[in-house]
Amino acid sequence: MMSIQTYPKQQNIPVAAVVGPTASGKSRLAVELALRFNGEIISADSMQIYKGMAIGTAKPTEEEMRSVPHHLIDFADPEEPFSVAEYVELAAKCVRDIYSRGKLPILAGGTGLYVRSFLQNIQFTEEERDDAFRAQMAAKAECEGVQALWDELYRIDADSASRIHPNNVGRVIRSLEIYHTTGKTMTQQLEASRRFASPYNTCIIGLDFVDRQVLYNRINARVDEMLALGLEREAREVLAQSPKTAAQAIGYKEFLPYFAGNGTLEETVNSIKQETRRYAKRQRTWFRRDEEIHWILADEQPDFSSVADEAARILRAWLENIR
Repeated sequence: MMSIQTYPKQQNIPVAAVVGPTASGKSRLAVELALRFNGEIISADSMQIYKGMAIGTAKPTEEEMRSVPHHLIDFADPEEPFSVAEYVELAAKCVRDIYSRGKLPILAGGTGLYVRSFLQNIQFTEEERDDAFRAQMAAKAECEGVQALWDELYRIDADSASRIHPNNVGRVIRSLEIYHTTGKTMTQQLEASRRFASPYNTCIIGLDFVDRQVLYNRINARVDEMLALGLEREAREVLAQSPKTAAQAIGYKEFLPYFAGNGTLEETVNSIKQETRRYAKRQRTWFRRDEEIHWILADEQPDFSSVADEAARILRAWLENIR
């Protein structure tokens, strides 16, 4: 086991990251690397932060964690707003704490905006709220559909729109509100915030597959496993208790027609699989734009052990280089 206390000359805090599309095996690989390199894991998943949404968000179980400490999982109230800025602040505290104890911080997750905002030290400012504008946009969404708002955002800020699912009405309205109150798009805000150097020295490992169908088969199998674990029951409870957040989350929102008596369970499951595959496609597109990621193509490796060995080789070389 390697301790980062071996690297006293390091000026910036070393942070490893494991990224990639959903169901690619990120969580398992992150745990394996944490065990080999004396690390702790910080989740970078925008849905795993919420309490009570375990099965549908594929939170790692105690058994899967293998006694490796995990941070920023299962702590936020689904009914309370949670921003990227809050994530960056909390993740920074976790990294400082983990590093102060001589351990390696390992970011793991598929929410690209969380990963990029944190590792690039993007600075967020508190923008003015306009509750009247929000209400107006919410009414428009109710009347014309969320797609109409998303189309409006796309005309204003295509880059931001491409990062936001059309069903995520909260983020769509927030992006429109930022433009309305500041005259600058979310993309412009992000570009301006990159003025500050990152305090982190990073090594990003990406998991993907040459054959896209292999990933899609993994997604389909995981949804089937979720159903066997009780996803239908969990979705019913979560949608009743936290409808605002759950209605935007893949794995929950697809149950709404079924619970209303429209459609079958089989149709619901197929819808979850389809939406998850679409989400994976967007994740792949997002991460592929980052030239700093060291990609491992899992279906070119004979087994998980080989994937882990290759990731460890990349991580070890990076640690030696920053010594």
